[in-house]
Amino acid sequence: MKKPTPNPPDTDPVSPYKPDSKKLNEAAERALDFHFSIADIKATPRTPNKSFFVDPESDTESLVVYLVETLASVDVMVHQLVDHLDGESRYALLGISNSIMLAEITANRVLDQIDPPE
Repeated sequence: MKKPTPNPPDTDPVSPYKPDSKKLNEAAERALDFHFSIADIKATPRTPNKSFFVDPESDTESLVVYLVETLASVDVMVHQLVDHLDGESRYALLGISNSIMLAEITANRVLDQIDPPE
C-alpha cells in the first residue's frame, strides 16, 4: 500500500542558533511590559466600590453578629445542595461546610470576648 504523504525530511531537531539568555530575558521583559503594563495599574488611584459598603461607624459587636448569621445561612444553603449531590462534589461541599463551621465557631468566640456570657 502506498502512503498518501511523503516522509518528513530528515532535519536536525536542534536549532543552529545558540540562545543568548540576556537577549532572551530582555525580549521577554519587553513583551511582558507591552502586554501587561503594570505602571498604568499602579499609577491609578484605588477607589473603593460602594455597592456593598459597611458603615465605618458600625460597632464591632454588630459586625460580628452579622458575620455569624451570614455564616450560618451559608452553611444551611451548602447543606441543602449537599443533599442533591453524590461523589466528589458532595465531599467538596462538605469540606466547604466544615470550613464555614470553623469560621462560625471562631466568630462566636470573638463575640464571646466582646460581650462575655454571664
